[in-house]
Amino acid sequence: MSLTSNYTTLILDIGDVLFSWSPQTNTSISPKVLRRILSSPTWIDYERGRISQAECYTRVGGEFSIDAAEVGRAFQEASDSLQSNEELISVIRHLKARSNGMLHVFAMSNISAPDYEVLRTKPVDWSLFDDIFISAAVGERKPNLGFYKAVLLSTGADPSRTIFVDDKRENVLSARSLGMRGIVFDDHRKVVRALYNLLGDPVERGRQYLTLNAKKLLSVTDSGIFLRENFAQLLILEATDDRNLVNLTDTPRTWNFFQGKPLLTTEEYPYDLDTTSLGLVVTSSPEDVAHSVMDDMLDYIDDDGIVQTYFDHHRPRFDPVVCINVLTLFYSYGRGHQLDRTLRWIHEVLLHRAYLDGTRYYVTPECFLYFLGRLLEISNDVHLAVYLKPLLIERVQERIGAEGDAMALSMRLRLCAYLGLRNNVDLRALLPLQCEDGGWEVGWVYKYPTTGIRIGNRGLTTSVAVKAILEMQRFLSPLPSPSTASAITASSVATASVRTSDHSHVDPLVLG
Repeated sequence: MSLTSNYTTLILDIGDVLFSWSPQTNTSISPKVLRRILSSPTWIDYERGRISQAECYTRVGGEFSIDAAEVGRAFQEASDSLQSNEELISVIRHLKARSNGMLHVFAMSNISAPDYEVLRTKPVDWSLFDDIFISAAVGERKPNLGFYKAVLLSTGADPSRTIFVDDKRENVLSARSLGMRGIVFDDHRKVVRALYNLLGDPVERGRQYLTLNAKKLLSVTDSGIFLRENFAQLLILEATDDRNLVNLTDTPRTWNFFQGKPLLTTEEYPYDLDTTSLGLVVTSSPEDVAHSVMDDMLDYIDDDGIVQTYFDHHRPRFDPVVCINVLTLFYSYGRGHQLDRTLRWIHEVLLHRAYLDGTRYYVTPECFLYFLGRLLEISNDVHLAVYLKPLLIERVQERIGAEGDAMALSMRLRLCAYLGLRNNVDLRALLPLQCEDGGWEVGWVYKYPTTGIRIGNRGLTTSVAVKAILEMQRFLSPLPSPSTASAITASSVATASVRTSDHSHVDPLVLG
């Protein structure tokens, strides 16, 4: 299925969207009174083309006890203050050019014929618009439905494939009631992001972000400090299979989380089993090296049979996500049985939902579930799947629709794709989080356990988001839209519903 936009028509308001103006004039008419005039019945008749400008000013003057000439001067100054929103116009021009003729752009405004004549004298690229509809010519105003219906009829636009942008909520509501996708213009940056997300291909834009920022995809703390570390680089490499995107520390055997000097922790930071396990699997380390490292890892198991985090007996720490990543390494080389007690503990963590508040080093429940799904996918071990997969399906189902940042949503979606669970709900939450530059917002993955400072990476979030969207394609045609949200939510939960009391049984849905 195509991930290109389903929208072919964009309709924009003119005043306070494409143009800004000031109600502050050098006349005796205050901004407050000027706005009251604009919402008066007389002005509405004027904008509908029912009365002339002279009659409008005379009637307004009488209604508000103002000289008609003063009314004229005030609106002349207001017209003179009109300034085009060149940044938004540039965005629309770019989106239209990129659509290869598929996007048609229209303007739709409550405006009188004389005021429209003045507006057209402003230095704007009016050729950007396929047509402009004004209330004076149609004889209807927003939010009256007749105006919208006239525009739809004239343009032949399909409401379900039309985006409508206006600064007034009542105008947007009317557009939505006719099936259009309505956007309230209350924040410039938010609206620009929405237009890029609705009219662009999320996968193409995500890949462009990664390519443009190749070798610069640094991790960052929630306090704004940038880190050079290996773990996120390895996960980006795994998600994209593109070595040109990442910077990795060359290492013959074991890996350290940090590249170079550690930050915000001890000056001497030991090599760890977590990054080492990830590095050996992702880089397809030679078997003799991998087996040698695994032999060393077996010396770092505590009295409970749980594998530890660091190659340092003076730093005893354990974390279920670290355990899962070490298990992934061992199962990749046919040695999973050597960590049987660690595996049993992971099963207990999953069974009793011990991960719900994150772990020692990992921020979200999705981190635990994601890496557990990764273990099953990479190991491709039938017995391991029988032991863990049905219970993992239940736990993932419980998380569908839960709040989460872009990274948590992407992890959840990839899990659902692997497990065969339809999840339109989280996909609808993920898509709007894509930024103007094509990357996704940073999502938090791990943390410093002592201070709680979180670490994330926009490159990692973007690479996993792109992968998640591609993997979910087989369930979705087309991408979910707001008009189908309610039906999708219900069908997602119903389709994903798998309940089993016997966790040794593999439900057919898992294999399908």
